[in-house]
Formats: sequence, structure tokens, C-alpha cells
Amino acid sequence: MTYFEKRSPKSTNPVLRQWERNRAASAPGETRAARDPARAGHPVPEPHRRDAAASQADTGVMTIDDVVARTALTLGVVVLAAVLSWLLLPVDPAHLSTSYGIAAAAGLAAVALAFIQSFKGRPLPALIVGYAALEGVFLGVVSSATSSQLSPGVVIQAVAGTMAVFAAVLVAYKKRWIRVTRRFSGFVTAAALGFLILSAANLVFSALAGGDGFGLRTGALGILFGVIGIVLGACFLALHFRQIEDGIAAGAPRQESWLAAFGLTVTLVWIYVETLNLLTLASDDDVA
Repeated sequence: MTYFEKRSPKSTNPVLRQWERNRAASAPGETRAARDPARAGHPVPEPHRRDAAASQADTGVMTIDDVVARTALTLGVVVLAAVLSWLLLPVDPAHLSTSYGIAAAAGLAAVALAFIQSFKGRPLPALIVGYAALEGVFLGVVSSATSSQLSPGVVIQAVAGTMAVFAAVLVAYKKRWIRVTRRFSGFVTAAALGFLILSAANLVFSALAGGDGFGLRTGALGILFGVIGIVLGACFLALHFRQIEDGIAAGAPRQESWLAAFGLTVTLVWIYVETLNLLTLASDDDVA
């Protein structure tokens, strides 16, 4: 049994609680021990375990395998689109504005799709895959431009840093060093909202007045802001892990694994961008 298949504490998510009530109502005469002989203290033969796992897979209930498969597909689209955009849209150092314009267009389109999916009541796989493709174009152009300005190794470092953050948060969550509570969720959501508002204000001020805006993306302040962004991304990974755990425990529909994959992909892209920006600032000779 994998880690996320262990039953989690009672969820505070109203949707997940509704799924739990629906599952309980579907078998009113069964007790927990009757549904699971192992809980009643009776040995469960190996063939019975295999049959139970097979029946669970046939009921359309979300499993960790579903989440892994959808996440691998979504991230695979991101990587493929990034590689193709790197190869097919080469960055000319003399015309960086054109490259950044392409990246900005793809990034804005990806954000639009992300907002549409976020406000939908159900996952739309085609929309999620489209988001991944556009995000891949954005990352490919930005990574190519950054690599041409600094060195090819900076992209590898950003990828390694993103993987390290993911692995560290997964281990910390598994060991229960990170406890995702309602207070934790509220604090992270509020902090992320403030982070996004400041980032947008800095971008708008920079575009209107010129220069570096509020200086949130340059110098020592930019490094501090980047570190905060990575920490927020790590916190959101913990939130996603908890949602996946609760969804499996509550018997969420299999299609909800697309939402899990979408959330993980958005967060990993966030962490990668912040890591790449942090490495760029750290290599800048002007950092005080």
C-alpha cells in the first residue's frame, strides 16, 4: 500500500466530505469491519486482496496510480512543448524583446486557461493539457533566453532545484513534519494572494513608469522575494498532497485525478520560474 492510500484524518473540504457521505449511504448495512475483514481481526487471503484492489480500480474511484499517470502526462506535455519551443523558436540575443513577447503571449494564454479551469466545477482534461502546452512554450522561450544570457547550466540547476523542493516537501509531509491544517491553508492562501498582488503591481508600475518598478525582481530585494516565492510554492505542494490523500480516502471520482495533476503542474511551474529567476539574480554582479 502506498503512502497516499492510507486513510487520512477527516477532511475539512466540504466536497470530500460529501463524497464520504455518498459512499457511506451506498452501503448502509455495512460496517467498517464488514467492508474490510482485516479491520475485524480476520486474516485476508492474498487472492482476496488482489480481488479487492481490482474491484476498487473498476469502480471509478481515484487512486494514487491515477494521480501519478495524469501528472506524468501533464508534465510530459510541458517538457515536450518546452523542448520544441527551445529548438524551433531560437532566441536571438539582438532581438530579445521578440522572444519575451512570445513568452508573454503564451504565459498569459496559459494563465487564462488556468483561471477557467479553477472556476469550473469539474476537470476539463483538454483544457488542462492545453494549459500544459502553453506553459511549456513559455518555459521553453524563457529558459532559452536565460540560458543565452548566462550559461546553459542555469536551466539544469533550476530543474534540479525544483525536483529537490518537490522531494523535500514530499518527505517532510510523509514524516508529518508538515501538518496541513485549516489555519495552515488559510495562511498560505492569504500569503500567496499578497505575493501575486505585489508581483502584478510591480509589473504594472514597471511597465508604466519604466525601470524596475518596486524593485521586487531585482537586486537583494528580488532575491528575498524569490525565496519567498519558492517557500510559498513548497507550501502549496503540501496542500496538494493533503488534497490527494483526502480525495483517495473519501473515494473521490477518478476524474478528480486531473485536478490533482493540474494543481501539481501549476505549482511545479511556479517553483521552477522562481528558482530560475533566483539563479539569475544570484549570478548578477550588481547584487549588493
